Amino acid sequence: MESPYTNLPQEKWLDKTKELIDKHPLKNEIKDVVLKSWKDIFNSKIGSFSIGKEIFPSPQILSFFLHELVAHYLSLKYPDRYKVGELKEEKDVHDMQDPSMGIEIKGSSNATQIFANRSYAQPSSDSETKDKNGYYVTINFEKISKSNPHPKITIIRFGYLEHKDWIAQKAATGQQARLSPEAYQYKLVEIYRDIV
Repeated sequence: MESPYTNLPQEKWLDKTKELIDKHPLKNEIKDVVLKSWKDIFNSKIGSFSIGKEIFPSPQILSFFLHELVAHYLSLKYPDRYKVGELKEEKDVHDMQDPSMGIEIKGSSNATQIFANRSYAQPSSDSETKDKNGYYVTINFEKISKSNPHPKITIIRFGYLEHKDWIAQKAATGQQARLSPEAYQYKLVEIYRDIV
């Protein structure tokens, strides 16, 4: 699929991103479902133990819970349209009617930045799993600890990212990719902020 930003000067990217967001059927629900999912994590137990009381999951596990709950709540509300992405070519939130409207979810305990697997910085191939280009929800949150048992979500962004927006670590052993400054500026729109 051709990039929606093709032949657009960089100063027009933000307008294009807002146009793409405006076309998305979940644009008005993303923030609420993310916040509900986050709240419900801390109303959860694993076995007999409460998250935030006896159990303090790592940021990677909290991010996994967010992936799962956001997708499950949307599939519960719209069972004929959305489902949890299960197949390798499906986004985290798979849109059964229009796969191009599927959503990838990325979470991070970094104050402002989002990271992904190094492979996100590579173009998708025909033999590849899911298309890395498309809609993303990015979520920044505080780390959980005994001194901060109910951490908060600090930033939620929604937008449209492509593989070229990710910068892979240069080291051969590096497994991470980070977003370019231009991606934050022009391709993601902040839809929630709670930073003191």
